[in-house]
Amino acid sequence: MSPHLVCVGGEDHAFRIPFLLALRQKGFQVTAVSSGPDTAFSQHDIPHHRYGFDRFSSGSGGAVRTIRKLISDLRPDIVQSFDTKPNLLTPLAIRGTVPVIRTINGLGWTFSSLQPRALALRPVFCALQWLSSRWTAATVFQNRDDHAFFDRYRLIARGTGHLIRSSGIDIDGFARARQSGPSAQAIREQLGLSSAEVIIFVGRLTREKGIPTLLEAVPRVLEKRPNARFVLVGPWESEGPFAVDKSEIERHSPHVIALGPRRDVPALLGMADVFAFPTQYREGVPRVLLEAGLAGLPIVASDMPGCNEVVEPGWNGYLVQPGDADAFASRINQILADRPNGAAMGARSIEFVKQHFALPLVVDQYCDLYQHVLAAASPGIVTHHVSQAANDAAIGGLGEVRQ
Repeated sequence: MSPHLVCVGGEDHAFRIPFLLALRQKGFQVTAVSSGPDTAFSQHDIPHHRYGFDRFSSGSGGAVRTIRKLISDLRPDIVQSFDTKPNLLTPLAIRGTVPVIRTINGLGWTFSSLQPRALALRPVFCALQWLSSRWTAATVFQNRDDHAFFDRYRLIARGTGHLIRSSGIDIDGFARARQSGPSAQAIREQLGLSSAEVIIFVGRLTREKGIPTLLEAVPRVLEKRPNARFVLVGPWESEGPFAVDKSEIERHSPHVIALGPRRDVPALLGMADVFAFPTQYREGVPRVLLEAGLAGLPIVASDMPGCNEVVEPGWNGYLVQPGDADAFASRINQILADRPNGAAMGARSIEFVKQHFALPLVVDQYCDLYQHVLAAASPGIVTHHVSQAANDAAIGGLGEVRQ
């Protein structure tokens, strides 16, 4: 009988559909649980169940009860969770009745921001991670920095941490999406960028993603590359208190174009010259860097956990200090001034992503881990002496930790 895997995530869980489909091809019965809509999952015949959860809200008790009931009804053999709050909610909801694998895809706002509230919440975050690990069979890390952090502060039991870099990228699917979209020249003409040097960013338009740094770099780039244009792809209206105000972006018009969220990202990447990723966020392994790499773009990114798993300075791009607008502008100008070298960097990225982050490679590693956990599992094996009062207190504390 095929093992039944339930995969729990947040509102962007649909991005993992290629991962879930690959697991299904490996013989797993797959069910998705997320706070997002059903539409994308139903298009691929993946059973999907929604639970109420807002990464900006303070309430988590209802989500815990919903997850607990769903797992009871679905009766999976193993549960996989992604994203900050789901990684905390899921083990606390299930409490050892089913083996849980957590994937730490970045440490989120709490460890990215220097705001007093974030600094105050870090001990709370660590305590919650430690408690959740008591109900976790294994914890997967997407980068070495996060793995080292959890080991250093003993937030997981010895021997339960595993490094699997990224959730993988569907190389063939990316190529098909790029080929089915409009040509690079057609997109450039549509956006009025026919002869421009295009620097593109893809991601949430938030302060944590470094958008203010990128905007500060714009005039510095234009001083030397007056034909440069910056294209920002991603949502901001949905980003609550983290969003960059639209007026900040419009101030740089027409040199900066904000397109909002788009479904044709592979085609948009194909018309760009440089990918800029000024994040100040502790990423897992950013999917957009893998896509930029497959698109053959030289990358200028912040020297942050996750980014340094993809970019090797001077080889396929550059890493600069987060928040350093001068350094970002300098490296962007350096690439634009030496196009043959930039093209060589992009070509190296294509091969690097294919070699290290291809979806089949990543899925094989997860399958090996699942089979290992399932082989070791027996009814009630994932049990620890954690009081109900401690569990309830942890659920209350979750309201303060943002995804």
